[in-house]
Amino acid sequence: MGNARGVKAVIKAVLPGPVLSSLRYMQWLTNDLIADVTGSRDPMIPPTRHMFDGTRTVEAFKADGEEFVGFYTSLCGIKPDAKILDVGSGIGRNTLPLLKFLGDEGRYEGFDIIKQGVDWCNDKIASKRPNFHFQLADVYNKHYNPGGKYRSSEYRFPYEDNTFDLVALSSVFTHMLPADVQNYLKEIARVTKPGGKSLISWFVMNEESLKLVAAGESTQQFTHKGDGYMTVDPETPEIATGFAEEYLRGIYAGYGLKILEPIRPGSWCGRKNFLSYQDLIVAQKQ
Repeated sequence: MGNARGVKAVIKAVLPGPVLSSLRYMQWLTNDLIADVTGSRDPMIPPTRHMFDGTRTVEAFKADGEEFVGFYTSLCGIKPDAKILDVGSGIGRNTLPLLKFLGDEGRYEGFDIIKQGVDWCNDKIASKRPNFHFQLADVYNKHYNPGGKYRSSEYRFPYEDNTFDLVALSSVFTHMLPADVQNYLKEIARVTKPGGKSLISWFVMNEESLKLVAAGESTQQFTHKGDGYMTVDPETPEIATGFAEEYLRGIYAGYGLKILEPIRPGSWCGRKNFLSYQDLIVAQKQ
């Protein structure tokens, strides 16, 4: 693992960013063309060149979605008639497995700040399943949506109070700043039913993860401190953000969201024992 990281670091140092991006895109485009010519591409899965939310292979796209949706049932106890809100629904990675799980009496709502993903999901999923809905949230993010109309710190989710059995966020708060996180958590508490749950992934900064980051074991080099958060890039902090565990416990409690112990550790910082890549917090609305 260390050698692989070293090779990647050398490549990044030698090749300019635009060249690396062009090479990656050509690789994805080639993979897509081969899949289209051979007829091997699943029409419900986006071409790899359009997978903007964390994975760039069909196998990883499927595996990541199935893993996270598996947590809906194993950690949150969700049933086929559940009402689920997916904040940051992306291009459907965590939605596709739900097509087999949610019954007609269930309901899925998703929103995202990237129009390409919302359009894809409406065309491929919502057009076939009337209880699945996707909408665009034109929210500003310096890295992902720099032209956004609304501020995350002021955005109100377009749903009624006490609506959802589960609100899920996969790799959303890992790209947001404290004021934005606080507002979104307030909105999560508002739209979740009493007794309902939230499942959110984070980069949680605590004694263990900080030691591993300092030792160079982490995939995320949180070496820059902001006001209430840590980041890998002070110029564009939304690329990746981490938050102190004490801070998170405080804001969860402040919005009436009880963390269901333990916080499930992620592998991102180099841990040997973990559940997923990012840290997972399951909470219940009081």
